Amino acid sequence: MNTGFLPITKEELISQGIQRPDFVYVIGDAYVDHPSFGHAIISRVLHAHGYSVGIIAQPDWRDENSIDRFGEPKLGFLVTAGNMDSMVNHYSVSKKRRRTDAFSPGGRMGMRPDYATVAYCNLIRRRYKHTPIIIGGIEASLRRLSHYDYWSDKIKRSILLDSGADLISYGMGERSILEIAEALESGIAVRDITFIDGTVYKTRKREDIYDAIELPSFEDVKNQKQAYAKSFAIQYENTDPFSGTRLFETYDRALYVVQNPPAKPLNRQEMDDVYALPFMRTYHPSYQAEGGIPAIEEVKFSLVSSRGCFGGCSFCALTFHQGRIIQARSHASILKEAEEMTKQPDFKGYIHDVGGPTANFRAPSCKKQMTGGVCKKRQCLFPSPCSHLDVDHSDYRLLLQKLRGLSSVKKVFIRSGIRYDYLIYDSDRAFLRELCEHHVSGQLKVAPEHISNAVLRQMGKPSREVYEKFVHAYENMNESLGKKQYLVPYLMSSHPGSSLKEAVELAEFLRNFSYMPEQVQDFYPTPSTISTCMYYTGLDPRTMQPVYVAKNPHEKAMQRALIQYRDPKNYELVREALIKAGRQDLIGFEKKCLIRPKKGESFASKKPLAKHPKKKKIRNVHHKKTGR
Repeated sequence: MNTGFLPITKEELISQGIQRPDFVYVIGDAYVDHPSFGHAIISRVLHAHGYSVGIIAQPDWRDENSIDRFGEPKLGFLVTAGNMDSMVNHYSVSKKRRRTDAFSPGGRMGMRPDYATVAYCNLIRRRYKHTPIIIGGIEASLRRLSHYDYWSDKIKRSILLDSGADLISYGMGERSILEIAEALESGIAVRDITFIDGTVYKTRKREDIYDAIELPSFEDVKNQKQAYAKSFAIQYENTDPFSGTRLFETYDRALYVVQNPPAKPLNRQEMDDVYALPFMRTYHPSYQAEGGIPAIEEVKFSLVSSRGCFGGCSFCALTFHQGRIIQARSHASILKEAEEMTKQPDFKGYIHDVGGPTANFRAPSCKKQMTGGVCKKRQCLFPSPCSHLDVDHSDYRLLLQKLRGLSSVKKVFIRSGIRYDYLIYDSDRAFLRELCEHHVSGQLKVAPEHISNAVLRQMGKPSREVYEKFVHAYENMNESLGKKQYLVPYLMSSHPGSSLKEAVELAEFLRNFSYMPEQVQDFYPTPSTISTCMYYTGLDPRTMQPVYVAKNPHEKAMQRALIQYRDPKNYELVREALIKAGRQDLIGFEKKCLIRPKKGESFASKKPLAKHPKKKKIRNVHHKKTGR
């Protein structure tokens, strides 16, 4: 029976006239045929170019037979852990097991193993000793060379070695997967596929590695934190497809892992072609009885406008995965998808998002990037905007206007995040006006992450003054429009560079803005970010200067509590933090104080005021006026 989906059973494969697929795709997520899921894009791209693909979603890694549904593929196995690193999917930053998995049927946890890519590949290798295995997706991409693994607190080898796979297709893999497929189809042995951009391979022949930078050896990286920071800095400077150089690492017994330069970005027509593929835009119907796949709800009525990000946040892995060069779809492509979306029976008139990693990035940050690449030692926005930065929202504004003009659309929201510094660098306030007038529903979420300039420097974020300028511009624009709309800032505690001193500084900022966040994100050391390198080594790989890192769980709890200092449950932690930071002046009854003293204690003031006005309830938004 042809459901429109790619086959997930042998019977479906045979019904399509195929006895043996070219590729068997093993995925850690449930099968969702939507362009927001990496496995959907890769499988559809292969299918569009004439390759047959059988899908094995979430096989039982404890059962060798679970991998044998289609038998041995003609060309090879493709393996991905899913849309998230399996360890991030499974564990919170405190390393506690999460209760739900949005990428599994009914949100059920436990449908994939820890370190899923390695587990699936080992399962395949036990049954098929010599069949090519190509791994990809976020987990493989960010673990492609030796890396710090937070959950084991160890330096791990390239995932290529631990998995037993033959190749990694890293980054956005449309180009590399087709080149790999063509090479395998032509009869080239997988061990000889060493020439494709966007791939990582292993070899014992040092003489075959050319035009390459040698990274510190795995043994050095494992035993010397300075060597790890040096290796990471070299990797970070070679993530660009135009200026990036081939890299290699040496392991025991003359074994080498070689990373080819990144694949070239897709041009506009190529982006349009990918999103024009016949996606079903939902999960496979076999999951319906189990409650469906929760993750689809976040993207079902959203539109991907672009990929890549030149924001350069230290805690983000986008530089290593999607890259810093913006690739955008045409208006026609996006409008066509929007019109198809409006025909879905459960569409209520609301487009939930139009964006990408950063919604208001629709073009490369400067004109040279599509031929010369991004700068190796210079960020586009940090610490100040580059003199060559092109700040222009006109294309994005026009796209949003066209979407608002569709007859079935009531409202177009922007949920994937506005880069507020880029917005505020735009001297034309037309986009800010349209944003406030048409695309905000009461609250706009932005990500200053912190307000201490010492921490922001380590985060690769703009200074506090830039955020304050944006806050005032946003408030003034809403006032001119007669709207009461608020900002909801995302904040992060315990990022490298943040001690109790900086955490108190953030608490004071929140006091001045009369804002109490309901949720706080602790810094999470995930693979292949500058911040994770700082967390592990205590060094900033960009400068090799020491960085303070809060690792003690109790100190981290204090930093987190300071952000939510008004919560009575946090009183003891906040009090302890203020005393340790030497900020007893913030314990008392004065207006500047964060908490009151215990009975009988006196800190900032000797006695309570005669009368206290009734405490105003703090809303989970900025007040219209900052009160500063």
